[in-house]
Amino acid sequence: MSHGYHVRFVGGPLDGRVESRPQPQPEPMPTVTHVHLHGGPKIVHHYDLHYAVEYGCEYRLRDEG
Repeated sequence: MSHGYHVRFVGGPLDGRVESRPQPQPEPMPTVTHVHLHGGPKIVHHYDLHYAVEYGCEYRLRDEG
């Protein structure tokens, strides 16, 4: 089965990840939060929604600075 809609992540620990979906979400989430848990402190990254003609939409790492 071929998926015609792609969601791409740009920056941070999810950089380069592409999720394929059969169709676009009617209302995509404006922000995705990624929480990285390991032996040290919790690390939180926020990705904001941007539309991209070639991918459908992409989430870009929020510049916290």
